[in-house]
Amino acid sequence: MTDMLDTDSAAADDVAGLGTVVRGRTLYPGEEGFAAACSGWLLTVEHRPAAVVVAADAEDVVAAVRFAARVGRPVAVQSTGHGKSVPADGAVFIATGELRELSVDARAGTARIGAGLRWGEVLAAAAEHGLAPLCGSSGQVGVMGFLTGGGLPLVCRTYGFAAGHVRSLDVVTADGVLRTVSPDREPDLFWAVRGGKGNFGVVVAAEIELLPLRTVYGGELFYPGEDPVRAARVLGSYLAWAKGLPEEMSSSVTLVRFPDVPQLPGEFRGRAFVQVRVVYVGEAEQGARLVEPLRALGPEKDTCGVVPYTGITEIYQDPKGPVRTHLRSALLGELDEEAVAELVSFIDPSVSEGPFPGIELRHLGGALDRSPGRPHAVSTQGAAFLLWMRLPALAEGVDVREIADGVLERLGRWDTGAMLPGFLFDHDSAPERVRRAYGEADYRRLGALKAGYDPGRLFRINHNILPLGEGERVRS
Repeated sequence: MTDMLDTDSAAADDVAGLGTVVRGRTLYPGEEGFAAACSGWLLTVEHRPAAVVVAADAEDVVAAVRFAARVGRPVAVQSTGHGKSVPADGAVFIATGELRELSVDARAGTARIGAGLRWGEVLAAAAEHGLAPLCGSSGQVGVMGFLTGGGLPLVCRTYGFAAGHVRSLDVVTADGVLRTVSPDREPDLFWAVRGGKGNFGVVVAAEIELLPLRTVYGGELFYPGEDPVRAARVLGSYLAWAKGLPEEMSSSVTLVRFPDVPQLPGEFRGRAFVQVRVVYVGEAEQGARLVEPLRALGPEKDTCGVVPYTGITEIYQDPKGPVRTHLRSALLGELDEEAVAELVSFIDPSVSEGPFPGIELRHLGGALDRSPGRPHAVSTQGAAFLLWMRLPALAEGVDVREIADGVLERLGRWDTGAMLPGFLFDHDSAPERVRRAYGEADYRRLGALKAGYDPGRLFRINHNILPLGEGERVRS
């Protein structure tokens, strides 16, 4: 299939009839609502699709996929929440934000969720029944993007990836067929979609398991980071502490240095911090005992306590609205004293002015390292930590990507070379980087399934998995 990425008026003639095959709104460049419909959370990525379909139902998604295939346009999908991190230029852009089905079966401990829902909405609905979904650090993230990326929940060491707690998915594949996939119905496709991101179709609904969790013990501990010696002591102590944790405790540590600008509150302006965040699934008293060694390090601020599960996403205080930020990630092995010194150097106030990367390390292991009951296409590949880096997009002439490359190069000794599919961003769209998100056997299996379900790469506006060539195919 030939890529058709022009968006001039001549090329747009082929999508002019799109509005006649769907019930929902169809928007074209220049029309009111077009820019808003295809805008995402990551403002550093701009989308210039040929047309946007705001789907009214699953049948609209089917019709839009069939139309795109007929005219030779790629399909891009934005469910809701944080949205796409790969430019959707020239695509038929399907927005599923109006697919808002949400029901909870308290007896079965499950929820059925439409593609337009965000985790905050599911958290509230499940809590009415004393139940909880496996969500990440932000209630603003869309459910489907999270699940198709594998889903690293805040209680990951206890329950593993969220993908392992999906019971079934409704997905529209490249042939325009709406399929319900599960361990019993097209299990290969079910495996691939949970971790294969948007490579295998448009997920319009999911049924997930819920957990009987009403509260957790969690919060943040803030330590001053201006003194490199103290910052190193806190970070080194955290790493030693994390090694002995039970699986009921999930945690992370962030190193951040704030610029001295008037937009920031006085308590943060021009300062550096080491921030530890914890989430413990178990008795609050035991959670407090486990956190005591961190408290002994003398945090400037300590918010740890019993948290209703509906408030779990507030622990990380992620931005509520769109941001202009460059994001990068890597999977790291165990970290030693030299790694501590390198990491602390990024928040050292003696270093010249910014930009200052925010570097978060999420502790992995535990249930993430065990085979899930419902196998899926995502794995930590044995890594000890996920590194997630955020740099503010700066003024013209400052290359934040080059700065990020420099950070990762300095941490290269501890980089496993692997990545998580849910933490692939705009910089990671090249095939060789996508391949790093999967083990060799899993990537070959995904490629074989891509060749079977989407040989023409209709779904290529994503972190694209290439169809395995005829001579390379392996049994899935």
